[in-house]
Amino acid sequence: MCLNSFNRAIYKRLFFYIQSNPISTTPVPTHQQIAHLILEQKCANEAIKTFRWASKVPKFTHTQSTYRALIHKLCIFRRFDTVKQLLDEMPGSIGSPPEEDIFITIVRGLGRARMIRDVIRVLELVSKFEKTPSLKLYNSILDVLVKEDIDIARQFYRKKMMGSGVQGDDYTYGILMKGLCLTSRIGDGFKLLQVMKTRGIRPNVVVYNTLIHALCKNGKVGRARSLMSDMEMPNDVTFNTLISAYCREENLVQALVVLEKSFGSGFVPDVVTVTKVVETLCNAGRAFDAVEILERVEGMGGTLDIVAYNTLIKGFCRLGKVKVGRHLMKEMEMKGFLPNADTYNALISGLCDSGMLDSALDMFDEMKRVGIDWNFVTFDTLIHGLCSGEKMEDGFKVLELMEDSKRGSGGQISPYNSIIYGLCKENRFDEALEFLMKMEKLFPRSVSRSSKILRLCENGSTDEAKKIYDQMTEEGGAPSALVYAKMIQVFCQLERIKEALELLTDMVGRGYSPIVSTVNALISGLCRQGKVGYAVKLMEDMIARGCLPDAGSYNLMVNTCCSKEDFQTALVLFLQMLEKGIIPDYDSWNALVLCLCRKTVWSEGRNMFNVKNQLECIMKT
Repeated sequence: MCLNSFNRAIYKRLFFYIQSNPISTTPVPTHQQIAHLILEQKCANEAIKTFRWASKVPKFTHTQSTYRALIHKLCIFRRFDTVKQLLDEMPGSIGSPPEEDIFITIVRGLGRARMIRDVIRVLELVSKFEKTPSLKLYNSILDVLVKEDIDIARQFYRKKMMGSGVQGDDYTYGILMKGLCLTSRIGDGFKLLQVMKTRGIRPNVVVYNTLIHALCKNGKVGRARSLMSDMEMPNDVTFNTLISAYCREENLVQALVVLEKSFGSGFVPDVVTVTKVVETLCNAGRAFDAVEILERVEGMGGTLDIVAYNTLIKGFCRLGKVKVGRHLMKEMEMKGFLPNADTYNALISGLCDSGMLDSALDMFDEMKRVGIDWNFVTFDTLIHGLCSGEKMEDGFKVLELMEDSKRGSGGQISPYNSIIYGLCKENRFDEALEFLMKMEKLFPRSVSRSSKILRLCENGSTDEAKKIYDQMTEEGGAPSALVYAKMIQVFCQLERIKEALELLTDMVGRGYSPIVSTVNALISGLCRQGKVGYAVKLMEDMIARGCLPDAGSYNLMVNTCCSKEDFQTALVLFLQMLEKGIIPDYDSWNALVLCLCRKTVWSEGRNMFNVKNQLECIMKT
């Protein structure tokens, strides 16, 4: 047989050791080489052609390994009829029937094709060659069945395996346990565990870990922890599973207890588990404890990665300790972990939250200098920070850079909503509305709904406006601060304060600190309803969120307190105004003095001196 028998391109790729000489002059290929060549073919016919070609190579005889390679390839292309023909020819061709590994290859091929009944019939093929199926073959069939249907697998185990007197081993039970746990049949899993013990089969660590994982997945972490105590020797997988589960539940105490036990047993959690512990600690405000955990992991030979460090840096930045975050970035660079966009994004976010906007811009520029590409999160975080900090000009510049970048906003509206928020915060509502209209080409659906809500509010159709708002949010839309401001204002005017407060909560949940004018509308509504205490609490909450009250905020509450003759509360609020450098208006002064005078008339003569002193104190302040 010569070179021209094959397509030259295929021949050149496959038979690299044959150039242009006749096959009879080439070295005899090994069985491994032929098997490799068969497996490299792109279709079943080429695989068969290669196999037949090898049969004609002088001094070469096929073996179990070359037959298995061809059968594996045929199974991939679902040529199972041809596979049966090959099985029949093997005794005559190589002098021996198919070995166990070939039948296992067929089982797996049928399993990939989801031909479940044929998988079970492989046992008949084995019997055809007067061989007894081995436990390994039974386990292979069981493994395929478990992935398809646990009930069929259990029936196979009872009827075919136990019915034939085949005693399963720990691998058999491990397969069954996997099937039960995949279908959340945890009760049956415990029964299987008991069956193993009854039959004198010691459950191995894989069986236990499978059941522990299923318990954790179903929220039964405590029971999983109890099961671990039954194990002779838990391994790293056991500890990783439990620690991760406790972290998902935000059960930091138990996560750290199991982590300590892991360290004590000489096991170091993998980097994914360690990162989850770091994240949970940081979420609890314990970033410095997270540093200690990382140091212990490294000290015990564990591995860390950039994700673990980024998580820690983010934790410190959320605590307002951006300098520590910067230090950690330098430390990880020294250890060979190069900062990426996530590292810088965490630091930029921390700087923005701390009001260090110039430093955030410097960090933004630094990314470009060191060759790290800005991504959407970078732009979104910085634009929001700049607009929240009333640096609108810089916000517009960064927005322009984002639009000029390859990916732009990626169809996400949040950077544009940040611009609207910043304009509203500066009481530039007309410009905010104009900017919203310019967004129509990019976000037609969102702008259309927002415009409709604003228009309905103006026309007094608040219920219809609320319906559109609800539909918008339910579908994942993000209303702008302009929409929130208008809706809250209108609901307050209609004395629907509860609904206005719900809108304010939604607004804060989307990362918008309340706008003073919006808060004042709510304070006014609460005061009209005589709920000054709620108004005071609302203002305190808004101050904590970075919304500084103005004269309007205080004047409303002072006047209301005075009208209710609650002089002490009015005085406290009045003094707070003066401490913050806010000048009360004429109405507040007048209301306070009148309230004080009424208090003087109603008081006994001996209280006149105290009232006079309070008035003098106010005047001096």
